[in-house]
Amino acid sequence: MAPGVVATQTPAVANESMLALASVVADWDDTIRFYLNGTKVELDSIDPEVTLLEYLRGIGLTGTKLGCAEGGCGACTVVVSQYNPTTKKIYHASVNACLAPLISVDGKHVITVEGIGNTKKPHPVQERIAKMHGSQCGFCTPGIVMSLYALVRNNPEPTAHDVEEAFDGNLCRCTGYRPILDAAQTFSTSSSCAKNGACNSPSDGGCCMQGPDGKPPVGCCKNKTDGAEPPLTKKFTPPGFIEYNPDTELIFPSSLRKYQYKPLAFGNKRKRWLRPTTLKQLLQIKAALPSAKIIGGSSETQIEIKFKAMQYTISVYVGDIPELRGFSFEDDYLSIGGNITLTDLEGVSIQAIQKYGSVRGQPFKAILKQLEYFAGRQIRNVGTPAGNLATASPISDLNPVFLATNSTVVAKSLEKTTEIPMAEFFKGYRTTALPPDAVIAEIRVPVAKKEGEYIRAYKQSKRKDDDIAIVTSALRISLREGLVESVNLAYGGMAPTTVQAKKAMEYLVGKRWGDSEALEGAMNAMENDFPLSYGVPGGMAVYRKSLAFGFFYRFWHDTVAEMDGASTESEDLLSEIKRDISSGQRDHDVAMAYKQRVLGQTREHVAALKQVTGEAQYTDDIPRATSELYGALVLSTKAHAKLLSVDPSPALGLPGVVAYVDHKDLPSAESNWWGAPMCDEVFFAVDEVFTAGQPIGMILAESQQAAAAGVRAVKIEYEELPAIFTIEEAVEHQSFFQHYRYIRRGEPINEAMKKVDHVFSGVSRIGGQEHFYLETQAVVIIPKPEDGEMEVWSSTQNPTETQTYIAQVTGVQANKVVVKVKRLGGGFGGKETRSVQLAAITAVAAKKMKRPVRCMLNRDEDIATSGMRHPFLGHWKVGVMNNGKIVALDADVFCNAGWSQDLSAAVSDRALSHIDNCYNIPNVDVRGRPCKTNTVSNTAFRGFGGPQGMFICESFMEEIADQLNIPVDKLREINYYHEGDTTHFNQKLVDYHVPMIVAQIKSEADFDKRRAAVDEFNKTHKWKKRGLSLIPTKFGISFTALFLNQAGALVHIYHDGSVLVAHGGTEMGQGLHTKMTMVAAEALGVPMEDVFISETATNTVANTSSTAASASSDLNGYAIFNACEQLNERLKPYRKKFGPNAKMKDLAHAAYFDRVNLSANGHYKTPDIGYTWGPNTGLMYFYFTQGAAVAEVEIDTLTGDWSCLRVDVKMDIGRSINPAIDYGQIEGAFIQGQGLFTTEEALWLRNNGNIFTKGPGAYKIPGFRDIPQVFNVSFLKDVEWKNLQTIQRSKGVGEPPLFMGSSVFFAIRDALKAARKEHGCDEVLSLISPATPERIRLSCADDIIKRSYVEPKEGEKAWFVQI
Repeated sequence: MAPGVVATQTPAVANESMLALASVVADWDDTIRFYLNGTKVELDSIDPEVTLLEYLRGIGLTGTKLGCAEGGCGACTVVVSQYNPTTKKIYHASVNACLAPLISVDGKHVITVEGIGNTKKPHPVQERIAKMHGSQCGFCTPGIVMSLYALVRNNPEPTAHDVEEAFDGNLCRCTGYRPILDAAQTFSTSSSCAKNGACNSPSDGGCCMQGPDGKPPVGCCKNKTDGAEPPLTKKFTPPGFIEYNPDTELIFPSSLRKYQYKPLAFGNKRKRWLRPTTLKQLLQIKAALPSAKIIGGSSETQIEIKFKAMQYTISVYVGDIPELRGFSFEDDYLSIGGNITLTDLEGVSIQAIQKYGSVRGQPFKAILKQLEYFAGRQIRNVGTPAGNLATASPISDLNPVFLATNSTVVAKSLEKTTEIPMAEFFKGYRTTALPPDAVIAEIRVPVAKKEGEYIRAYKQSKRKDDDIAIVTSALRISLREGLVESVNLAYGGMAPTTVQAKKAMEYLVGKRWGDSEALEGAMNAMENDFPLSYGVPGGMAVYRKSLAFGFFYRFWHDTVAEMDGASTESEDLLSEIKRDISSGQRDHDVAMAYKQRVLGQTREHVAALKQVTGEAQYTDDIPRATSELYGALVLSTKAHAKLLSVDPSPALGLPGVVAYVDHKDLPSAESNWWGAPMCDEVFFAVDEVFTAGQPIGMILAESQQAAAAGVRAVKIEYEELPAIFTIEEAVEHQSFFQHYRYIRRGEPINEAMKKVDHVFSGVSRIGGQEHFYLETQAVVIIPKPEDGEMEVWSSTQNPTETQTYIAQVTGVQANKVVVKVKRLGGGFGGKETRSVQLAAITAVAAKKMKRPVRCMLNRDEDIATSGMRHPFLGHWKVGVMNNGKIVALDADVFCNAGWSQDLSAAVSDRALSHIDNCYNIPNVDVRGRPCKTNTVSNTAFRGFGGPQGMFICESFMEEIADQLNIPVDKLREINYYHEGDTTHFNQKLVDYHVPMIVAQIKSEADFDKRRAAVDEFNKTHKWKKRGLSLIPTKFGISFTALFLNQAGALVHIYHDGSVLVAHGGTEMGQGLHTKMTMVAAEALGVPMEDVFISETATNTVANTSSTAASASSDLNGYAIFNACEQLNERLKPYRKKFGPNAKMKDLAHAAYFDRVNLSANGHYKTPDIGYTWGPNTGLMYFYFTQGAAVAEVEIDTLTGDWSCLRVDVKMDIGRSINPAIDYGQIEGAFIQGQGLFTTEEALWLRNNGNIFTKGPGAYKIPGFRDIPQVFNVSFLKDVEWKNLQTIQRSKGVGEPPLFMGSSVFFAIRDALKAARKEHGCDEVLSLISPATPERIRLSCADDIIKRSYVEPKEGEKAWFVQI
């Protein structure tokens, strides 16, 4: 992504103002000077719109990745070392390069992943993450490496708590985080405040600054003062690893220590950057041009530019003005510079608590608490309090603290200084009382009174770390002789601005604090303060009101308890949930019984070192060709509409825009149609669009910026048509695809139901899930000058289908198209078919222009157009006997396919085949229909309908157990399948070990003992509840489409004994190439290091199946083995001649001179399988991967917050080819499943039908601090797999563990049952997935949630559509 040409346009600012500004900056410098990986750089010709990330990638440092462009995933993390004017020390700041303007690095040292090590000489951070299996797909890895690097550079002896929090700005979709944390903890000391409990303050649940003298307790992670901690024990460097020596790090350049910052001014007519270095210079700019955009951390501005197309003609970077980054301790207040970074504000707040003491330092405890979960470290390293105030976000974490503490904003202009009380600062949505020509120079935060004043801060979000608030608050009460003298109840998330609950405040003044009547009166008054409507913007009206009430309720009882020394409520109300340092165990002896020379050994991913050093190449890392163009999709913004006109001419008139491509550029109208297996979808919309995000055309330009500008300029006229979004709407309108399947066995279902003691019915719902692979869809198309040939580099799981459709849209035979895949930055099914769309459209563009074309989707584009996991709805009826035996199941199962069928039929089919999970139900009648809606076309996702079917099953198991009043584990035990039983699709279960796995995991996880402990905890705690759940699984392995169960391979042996392997599978982090390398090495008797897999390509292995269905190791492994058998047969005479220990080099050399073919094609097809729908005959799956998981959670019923305390997983995966790879797959799949069932909620905007959750800001995959606090994983061992006919007798492992994540969901449900019982609710709970904090809170049935209920007015609907 090289920096591009920027259009020159008429300036948007009046000439008079520009002339005045020009006089201010006339003598300013126009050259940026900085160091990059130890080398000095000077830039005097700078594109003002280029970010640091775009610059780095443009010069070839492609290790730094683009994952989201909004600072939410951390893939772009680099380290910027600088002299910090606040602390007067060198600080190595991890920052998001995707947000950082290039001007921000002047006078600093930028360090990228390439700068700290390489594969020949890796940095210890890189080596440990690689060798401890912390990198799978590798796309997120460079950012994670740099976050850890920043930590050890700033603190070579971090505590375990420091390490755990170092990654709060990074996301990973593959690993489940456990191995990354294990690698990182090798740098930590053994002392950690989270382990010794110092952080667990009952009064605010926040920072541990609670010592009576105002100093941090011994062992606290924040305590860095001399003598305050016992000596820390440094962990030993693991054997075989490079010792970390801080003295060998890149030095901070001496010239930067004495660097004289000069004011900077550069740019063009479209945009100019200014960088003043003094406050006076800044005020002169504001006086000349009040509209100039002030930028500190750029964390919001760059998002506005990228996603909202905001244009700021003059931007002023203020991060290098020392006067705005200072602080001072005054007698009655702390003064902080407006532009002090939030990281520095943490340190200053700690100092303030130490100076003013614990009581008077309460405001700073509140600030610290809010900063603990404020975005990620990368954002806190650049974000500022002035930025929080000036942007006036209604959900700011800090602004309520400033408001509640009666802070003062000091605004300075060239003419005067104005003090603005916080109560007068916010005027409306995103508007403030800041004068246009002024800046926020200072914020004065008063200290608390010596007695009688209490301040607390609270926040609730969808995910604990790195998430914006749903509701945030800071509450302050000042008492005199027990009566309320003054009160501030400040809230964010309850109105268009940060607001106070004024009616409640007015009521409380003069009331006795602690009087129950006063509490009730205040809650009543607060109802009038926050009259949220059902359709309130942002949604969640009931939940938001309950949080406002809940925060106040907790504050009331917390402060009363502190006043009186005892609480009038259950003490568990007072504290919030806090995590311990996470840990986990693996059984490393699992393969001892069957280890071979190579197979069964634990080996790191073959590309791990390349990935941690940034050397691994992904599609968008391919160097740009000379004449290459950038493509950008023109997407529909309507859910369903006629296309009245599409006019690209305004775009074609923009500088840098070269062409527009649409359906008219195809060889025929028929070639526009595609789909798998039904061709019911078009590449380009023609007369009608059926979903928001449907491609209409593509703009081609010389740069990405120009292409994006071109897309925005295309004029499209629509005539909107009625749209269907939800499954319920589709069923009502009978909007289905033609596909209809059923599975029936046993008696006719109505007859079977007549013979049971109980018939229970219900509805189970599960939402969709965005793939959120860190690398978005990407392709590079290189047309060749002869015969219509094309070379295609695509991030796809399906090279053959990509080849087929590119040939179709370019009008050539498939043999003219070569599709290549080096590796994918994650796939999970999302690149099985949906990658074809982008590749084919881009190929049309490349053919038209006869030039290479590149396209990598932005995150929002990817989510809008690439589909997700299918939402499901199941209507079920179950017949049960009094003893708990389930006799009959009758179910209608619907999935939301979206606007085209894609793979929805097969997804629906697999849901039907997994709706039994592990239970033997003799009479079954289940039916499946894919629903046609006007949402993005949903597609394959890890599990492929299986998890949804099993979820429906486990939901009715839970509800039936509640109806029968028996433990659900007993109900499961009564109904388990056993060896030799037959499934509802008439497949006999062989090598079936689920009952054994369940028995083992119950013993190893102390299930019965913990069940009793959970029950006892729930008896003694009113507001915190715990839940425990054990969930089994069996997952069928095979493509349900018979023809896909085949694979090919090509193996070459060269003169020097090295081996080149090609197979049909793609590497996307699952370790397929690693396993295939091991198979070949074992089969040929060579070292693993002598085997190489370069890429996947359609000209080496033809007619490949997609890499999916957890079958790729089985299929490709046997194909490689088959090829190696052929070669071994040819080499047999030479092994006999040279002896059994002869090296391959000698064998190959001799064979070559005897004219022996040293290349072999291998092929494999799965035997025996072939199921027929309807008659219900034939073998559907080759085998089943099985497992069970036990999860324990704790929920805070006042807020819906929760934490997973412990998870134990045990899987039967046969004989593992590589235990490390398989453990990584299990952990990663489990956490992805946990996300599916808890945090990952997809939402659509009702007003326009567009998806709302299209980036990490709104869509929440689990983060580092969401994983189980204890995460233990083991394999079933010491059993025989007599009937397993796979390579090494291994089993597919990619998909099966994902459903185990539902154990967390059902543990939450278990906790909710206890919560509801606490408040007298015995109604059976039907819990919708995902169990978000909102759903958890709304299910608790207490009085606070009841008083929060919002009645929808006639015709009023919720802000969001939950699909």
